[in-house]
Amino acid sequence: MSTATGQVSPFPTPERRRRDRSAKREAILDTALELFLEQGYHHVTLNQVAERLHITKPALYNYFAGKTEILFACWMAGFEQAAEAIARIEAGPGDGLTRLRALIRDYGLLMTTPRGRCLIRFDDRDFTPEQRDRISACKKQVDAAFRSWIAAGIEDGSIRPCDPKMAAFVIGGALNWIGQWHRDDGPMSPQAVVDDFADRLTKGLATD
Repeated sequence: MSTATGQVSPFPTPERRRRDRSAKREAILDTALELFLEQGYHHVTLNQVAERLHITKPALYNYFAGKTEILFACWMAGFEQAAEAIARIEAGPGDGLTRLRALIRDYGLLMTTPRGRCLIRFDDRDFTPEQRDRISACKKQVDAAFRSWIAAGIEDGSIRPCDPKMAAFVIGGALNWIGQWHRDDGPMSPQAVVDDFADRLTKGLATD
């Protein structure tokens, strides 16, 4: 940024400040979530988060009001990735079975990441009542996507007649469990895992 005299200003522009703040906020989320998953939410203190980031604890309060707010922000960040996948699949081509398999792969891949694991590793009681209401609504959105594409597949003939609700429960439960058992150093890559799940979970549903 240049001043009226043509000199370069030593102060960052508002846009640069926004980018810097966003980057720092993301770093706090990633670091806190890493600790939450390693040690358990209740065993982690904000002092530990600050120490790992090489900042002071008061500096954290420039971005979050407390530990619960950090956990909720981590949860919402994971959900936003799921919502983006749903929107992308919705905008793309394919029958109900094709879209269902795509969502299984994308949601399954999310479960192999820290933000995906955040969606299923923490107790709802760790959140405030208002946060729990928001989380419940988000979970219903994901479940509705699975149900809608199962129903669409039945309608277009790519999926055998079944109860979409029960089928979605089976698929969602299997995918959520990936977040519990998958390890980055395991014998199968995340992509190999979700490709296998997409095949196994839809084999009994596909009309072909």
